[in-house]
Amino acid sequence: MTAIAMYSSVQSSGAADEKIVEYAPLVKRIAYHLSNKLPASILIDDLIQAGMLGLLDALKNYDPTQGASFETYAGIRIRGSMLDEVRHSDWTPRSVHKKSRDVSMAIKAIEDQTSETAKPNDIAAYLGISLDEYHHVLQDSASSRFFSVEELAQAGDSFLDECEDVGVNPVERLTGNDFQLALAAAIEKLPEREKLVISLYYNEELNLKEIGEVLSVSESRVSQINSQAMLRLRAKLGDWVNEDNSLLLGESDW
Repeated sequence: MTAIAMYSSVQSSGAADEKIVEYAPLVKRIAYHLSNKLPASILIDDLIQAGMLGLLDALKNYDPTQGASFETYAGIRIRGSMLDEVRHSDWTPRSVHKKSRDVSMAIKAIEDQTSETAKPNDIAAYLGISLDEYHHVLQDSASSRFFSVEELAQAGDSFLDECEDVGVNPVERLTGNDFQLALAAAIEKLPEREKLVISLYYNEELNLKEIGEVLSVSESRVSQINSQAMLRLRAKLGDWVNEDNSLLLGESDW
């Protein structure tokens, strides 16, 4: 549904224009928050436009009897709409996604065989490429619309599922909780530096430059560490990820 059509539907349902004005700043806040974690090629105006669609959708479908406040419900719809926009506009070459998959498969194979953390040299050797080439793969993955820990957590969050689908069954909710536990366990098993970067980036919301200053490394090196952590998580959470839930990863061609 287009923004105009949805707006007309909201008006006809009796939703007040004041609500749109009241919650427009929420759309902006979420857009700017997300933009810090996305490539510079993603325009803030596009995120805001997508977010307004999410707000209109929230105004149309909000049910106060479900327990969540409107702001909480709207935030979920707004952010989800923005993430959908990012996913749909992913023009990352398929070769980049393929190389990322290859790295994850190599990490899993090495760690399954050795029961130890796969090191960059081991991964590069397994793939038959040089260490420099491996670092280029990580850099390309970082610049693509690769999945984030935050998106993974949100995809498995039973509360969000409840807000979007009141008909969700207990088994699905349990699966969501199990996924969160698996994700937390996978993060805990990351090498210390990768775990620190994940924490600083996604929990403390530092940017790459700031993290580089904390670790005394370059911004590009932080980007590589973050990409390697994401690929390692993909390898560890392989049982939860398949072609049927590709949106979990934010990639359109998995």
